[in-house]
Amino acid sequence: MSAAAKRWVKRHWPALRLRSILFATLFLVAALPGVGAVGLRVYENTLVRQTEAELVAQGAALAAAAAAGWPGAPPLDAPERLRPEPPRIDLNATPILPERPAPVVGGAPAPDPAAVAAEATMRPVFLRTRATTLASVRLLDRAGRLPSGPGGGASWAGLPEVRAALAGRPDTVIRRRGAYRAIYAFEWLSRAAAIRVHHARPVIVGGRVVGVLLLSRSARALFRGLYEDRGKIAVGIVAIFLVLLVLTALLSRGIARPIEALGRATRAVATGQGTVPDPPVTAAVEIRELYRDFAAMAAAIERRSRYLRDFAHAVSHEFKTPLAGIRGALELLADHGETMAAAERARFLANADADADRLAALVGRLLELARADMAAVETDARADVAAVAAGLAIPGLVVDADLPASLPPARIASATLSAVLTTLAENSRQAGATRVTIAAAVEGDRLVLVVADDGPGIAPGDVARVFEPFFTTRRATGGTGLGLPIAASLLRAWGGTMALAAAEGGASFAIALPAEDRD
Repeated sequence: MSAAAKRWVKRHWPALRLRSILFATLFLVAALPGVGAVGLRVYENTLVRQTEAELVAQGAALAAAAAAGWPGAPPLDAPERLRPEPPRIDLNATPILPERPAPVVGGAPAPDPAAVAAEATMRPVFLRTRATTLASVRLLDRAGRLPSGPGGGASWAGLPEVRAALAGRPDTVIRRRGAYRAIYAFEWLSRAAAIRVHHARPVIVGGRVVGVLLLSRSARALFRGLYEDRGKIAVGIVAIFLVLLVLTALLSRGIARPIEALGRATRAVATGQGTVPDPPVTAAVEIRELYRDFAAMAAAIERRSRYLRDFAHAVSHEFKTPLAGIRGALELLADHGETMAAAERARFLANADADADRLAALVGRLLELARADMAAVETDARADVAAVAAGLAIPGLVVDADLPASLPPARIASATLSAVLTTLAENSRQAGATRVTIAAAVEGDRLVLVVADDGPGIAPGDVARVFEPFFTTRRATGGTGLGLPIAASLLRAWGGTMALAAAEGGASFAIALPAEDRD
């Protein structure tokens, strides 16, 4: 079921712009408090509790007034301590009782005369209070009976709130409103619209309950409150909407627009007609870093593209010469082989064979260069530079590698370092050198090796080209011009570098390698 739902969502998911997603997210976040307040009845519950608090306050005041004017009551004493009454009812937890029934008539003794007298005294106060608060106020005697008026002598002692008050405990309940009729269009959504809050409060004289005040009032309707506060709510909605627009614009400037601009620049770069621009000053930090990363990637791709173009041109040039020689020898042998002298035929065949050997050497070195460019790095490999240098053995060449034993290991495979040093030593020998000196020093976190020879050195005009593929001064003796590029590629794979170093005589190369941290 879950997989099917995911597939359905993927098929029907609309293509949205980033601005739309940002605005929808902000709008949803802004609307969540209001939706939650209505859905969880927070505001509505607050209105009901406010009604309860008003009834509690009225009941406390009227009960104190009734106790003070109760026939034969002693003067009221000041309370020993403050005792505020917290709200008791909760729309989500308090049960809603049926509408309050009519009082039970008959079968009960006559009302308490003291309650009758007190009710006659307090009736004008009750009426004036009701005119302002709209709360119904009835006084019951100590048995829960109505002292006088309509239903005089009838009893409400069976109501749970009255029973609690007769026991000396104030109590509040929620009851349905039988005569309720919806007034507002969406009032049916409100649970509090069809209820009435009932509060029963004991009248205590001389430490005993002599009567009960029964107060009730309809809770303030949710939609009536929203209607009365419609101006404030409208202003709040407009203000939130304007804030959302401003936030969306800011996020668009910081995220959406820079990403769109980067997308356009990337497409232009892909066609070779543009460059990645500088990141906008309003872009987020991550977007600026993304711009820099794209610029670096574009530059690397451009360098690699130029390298491949130059490399392909060089390969074509290097292969063209031996292929032309082989083809020319074959054409001469095909056209004049029968009339050609044996010595001349052997010379052409020897030339073709030499050209074929050069092609084979080029192919082999190209494979070595490709392997060097794609070499896999072993992160835990370490090389003892002194041991590797001491193991070099080049016929006809003296290798002087008196390195201190305190050198830290280099973070490179021993075989790779040996191949690089061997290449440099072989080049020195082929250039006519008889001695190679290897020195080492630690510079920060790098281990620098200087390989110098006593040969004729490198001509000033060739200094800038020594690391170019296929550049060689020994083409006539079979040089391919790939030895130094292969060595440099091997070092780059391990985070190392190789460059020409200044030398008074002979050639000198500086190799920088990551050094092992001994701390």
